[in-house]
This record gives sequence, structure tokens and C-alpha cells, in this order.
Amino acid sequence: MISAGEFRNGVTIEYEGNIYQIIEFQHVKPGKGAAFVRTKLRNIKSGGVVEKTFRPTEKCPQAHIERKDMQYLYSDGDLFHFMDVETFDQIALNAEAIGDALKFVKENEMVKTVAHAGEIFTVEPPLFVELLITECEPGVKGDTATGATKPCTVETGATVYVPLFVNEGDTIKIDTRTGEYLSRV
Repeated sequence: MISAGEFRNGVTIEYEGNIYQIIEFQHVKPGKGAAFVRTKLRNIKSGGVVEKTFRPTEKCPQAHIERKDMQYLYSDGDLFHFMDVETFDQIALNAEAIGDALKFVKENEMVKTVAHAGEIFTVEPPLFVELLITECEPGVKGDTATGATKPCTVETGATVYVPLFVNEGDTIKIDTRTGEYLSRV
């Protein structure tokens, strides 16, 4: 159990049957009345953000989130298959649990599965990936001074906006959190 007076950013708690991660917290001591803790909480499973206030003595159970490295094997329709590299156990997750987390992940790459009480609810891709551009229109010479971008398709099928000097067949580095082009490799 953790009291509201001990809240810190990044702590996960169980509250009203859901699991929340504390994004922001603020201890408020008004001139009149009792002190309280104002928080901004992210629902870990749905991703929604809510604001709640707690009394400083109010207690919540702390949720333990387990992150485990797993290898993404392949996809067959709605199911995505992963393997634990230590025990070689394989699991399959449906597309609803995955969302668009594997948009920039190739087969046989490592990802982190995030679970609470043994139930995997999301997959975290690596922060940066290097992918080959499979389809891209050529840039027009002389347009580079404007900082313009063009859409390109990478080997996983995702679309990334890249500078005009990047061509088909180039390998690029992508930030998976934002989906932005970082550099050529």
C-alpha cells in the first residue's frame, strides 16, 4: 500500500479496479481547509488520462508491472507470436492487445512485453529501429532549401515522412515513439 503523500511520477497504482501510472502529482495546501494531492493518472491498459484528487492519508495498493524481453516471431492474420528467449516458451497475442506497436518492428526483433498479474496488455517496441525504404518517389532537385518532406514506405509497410534527399533502397533510422525519421544509416 502506498499513501497519496508518497506519490511520485512513474509509480503505478491500483485504483477503482484499474491500473494507473502517475504522470503528474502536486501537493496542495490551501489557506483554508485540509491539504490534498492533485494527480494526473494514465490508465495503463486503455491509455486514457484522468485527473483525481486524494487526501494525503488515503492509501492505494501499488501495482507491480513486469516488463520482459521477448522476440517477435511472426504474424498470422489476427495473432502475433512472441518467444521468451530464456525459456523458449511461445505466446500469441491478438491485434487488440498489440495496437500499432509493431508498426516499425521486423520479424525476429526483440520487444518488451508489459504485464500485470501475468496478463500481457501491451508490447513496447525498441526506441529506435533501422529499416529499408522499399517505395519512395524521387525528390525534385532544388527543393531542399525549404526543409520539405515526402512520404516513403519502409519494409514493414509503414509510411514515414523523410527529407527529399532520401531515396528508395536507403536504410533509415526511425524513432518508434513518434514515427519520425532521424537519419540515414
